[in-house]
Amino acid sequence: MLVTSISTLFLISVVTSALGGALGMASGIFIVPVLTILMGMDIHVAIGASIVSVIACSCGSAASFLRERLTNVRLAIVLEIATTLGAASGVLVSGWIPVPILYAIFTVVLLVSAWQMLQRRIVNVLDERAQEGWARKLDAVYPDRALGRDLAYKVDRLPAGLGLMYGAGLLSALLGIGSGVLKIPAMDTALRLPMKVSSATSNFMIGVTAAASAGAYFMRGAIVPSIAGPVALGSVVGALLGARLLVFVAADKLRIIFIVVLLGLAVQMGLAALGIHVGVGA
Repeated sequence: MLVTSISTLFLISVVTSALGGALGMASGIFIVPVLTILMGMDIHVAIGASIVSVIACSCGSAASFLRERLTNVRLAIVLEIATTLGAASGVLVSGWIPVPILYAIFTVVLLVSAWQMLQRRIVNVLDERAQEGWARKLDAVYPDRALGRDLAYKVDRLPAGLGLMYGAGLLSALLGIGSGVLKIPAMDTALRLPMKVSSATSNFMIGVTAAASAGAYFMRGAIVPSIAGPVALGSVVGALLGARLLVFVAADKLRIIFIVVLLGLAVQMGLAALGIHVGVGA
């Protein structure tokens, strides 16, 4: 591969990972559309590179989120059981789905996620007696820099959250998106967690979910080292930048950025599903 191509892949990965890291999604949700639509890359190769970048992105920013006390580790371990099972299921069917269908699924995922984030979330103030006994053990606190103090929050509707996590893991294996695009809305709307906690906890989980399907993609030849290498390296740099961005950017602004980016990508992927390719690779 040409040096200029490697440099381009690296820069694309830095930018997408910084945005994805700030939103707890890694770069997968952004880098697959960029590589396929703007650079004309085969979607399976793009997904393979994306899975590697998801693992690198998660490793690159997880430490920062843990240091800032934004990640709910106990909750992440419980939810990861469902997402890993979903990823294993996705690997089994990923090779049988036609490319236009993959684009269409990607479009639906983006639109549903944007719609979920547009909904007004009910503040999670619960009667402890109405909360499942085992879910209470997952309650925690996180620091709010704007208020200058720690805020407590409760974990609600855990069974529903586990079901959504299974679906997120399945789509992660199919699309190489790290599943953060569904994990964040699931934790935000079903579990009713604070936005920053959702983003940080999602980022902690996505690397494990991606690793569950990476081996299968490598055996199929979908992970090309000359592409996945610079993408992974750029993901580490971008993830570190994104972690710092999440700490200092207001949650409401983060939500608006999330929705705008999702809608823009949904339009691009929807056109690709119909055979209309817009961009450099068209």
